[in-house]
Amino acid sequence: MRINHNIAALNTYRQLTIGQSAAAKNMEKLSSGLRINRAGDDAAGLAISEKMRGQIRGLEQASRNAQDAISLIQTAEGALNETHSILQRMRELAVQAANDTATTEDRQKIQDEMNQLRQEIDRIANTTEFNKKKLLNGDIAKTVTDSGTDAASFDDDGYRTTGSTEAGVYTVSFINAATQATLGGGTLDTTTLADSNVSTVGFTGTLTINGKNIMIESTDTLDNIVTKINNLSADTGVIAAIGTGTDSALSTKKYISLTSISYGSKATIQVSGLTSAQLQKLGIADDTNTNTVLSDAGTDAVATLTNSAGDSFSVINVDGNTVTFENGLTVKGIDGTVADGHTATIAVSSENTLDFQIGANEDQNINLSINKMDAVSLGINGSTSTTALSVMSYEDAKAAITVIDDAISLVSDERAKLGAYQNRLEHTINNLGTSAENLTAAESRIRDVDYAFVA
Repeated sequence: MRINHNIAALNTYRQLTIGQSAAAKNMEKLSSGLRINRAGDDAAGLAISEKMRGQIRGLEQASRNAQDAISLIQTAEGALNETHSILQRMRELAVQAANDTATTEDRQKIQDEMNQLRQEIDRIANTTEFNKKKLLNGDIAKTVTDSGTDAASFDDDGYRTTGSTEAGVYTVSFINAATQATLGGGTLDTTTLADSNVSTVGFTGTLTINGKNIMIESTDTLDNIVTKINNLSADTGVIAAIGTGTDSALSTKKYISLTSISYGSKATIQVSGLTSAQLQKLGIADDTNTNTVLSDAGTDAVATLTNSAGDSFSVINVDGNTVTFENGLTVKGIDGTVADGHTATIAVSSENTLDFQIGANEDQNINLSINKMDAVSLGINGSTSTTALSVMSYEDAKAAITVIDDAISLVSDERAKLGAYQNRLEHTINNLGTSAENLTAAESRIRDVDYAFVA
């Protein structure tokens, strides 16, 4: 018989302690609603559930981020909506000014309103902001820099990007530069060429360029004729210049040369009322052809684009010396200043653009750039920083209509891009909500207590 140790009592006490500990844990679980309150409850389950909790909270914050991004986009798009309204009013004014029932005083009043509207477009571009971030002044636009053989041929206006243009390094290969259509003189004779500085042409006639008639008077000098031609260049698409003979006998003599304003275009020149000798004296047609098309020398630019990985991008549009590629990059100014067969390296940077964190993890973001939307960027600026396109003459007003149409198109493109981003973010929010909901259910199965089992 042993009296120092009561084994039955020790066993009873141990079982009681175990029961009390289990009851305490169950009470803790029931009161907290959690199956895992400390690592000892389920070490692996705790680690897994904490990782899931981090993802869940990240997804919920990403959803809020996307909602904030939508608010920013709506701010920018709302401002551009007002810019659209201003441009429509400017176009209406340009159409009004293009009517020759308007007097000079009438057109001045129209011009005054145009100038004020231009200034308001600049104000909108420079002051529209969200959370102290300016949206339309170019601060968050993609930047483009160039280097290489022909880098000096371009400036900041030589390129344009869209939202689909990914950041990276691109190589533009210039296969053929664009050329303007030109019409040179016929056989130039030293005895019949006029010196524009002192001589008059001495005959009358009519020069028709793309349907626009230009009267030549006997008292006109070549300088006068050039001025008449250039005054109608907005309507004809052709500009004139005084040329000089190429051999020693002609080195001091002058003649008129005509050039199409647009690259890759053509124009029709017709002369009436002049003799062969008089045509030769003007130097704008040969002895037999008085209806000449400026098309032989006019060609569109040809270029290719590749990225650093060697991927090539198709050309989707060519307009004279401007080429637009499928990735949204537009290269302008591919004319005589760019040598055929040369290349330029273009770096598109998104350093200044906006990054929206729309996921729970690193690099789960989208990038947004908004182009500068002031008057200069839209092409509706005048000769000073406060004036708009001139509508002070019929020719100016008619040209302004086309320019404003282009500006409206630019704003439409930008608004469409912003709308697409907004729609995308709305779907992102829905997807984030679904992901967070299902991940929460999985985390609950690990972390939450089963009342029926504990009770």
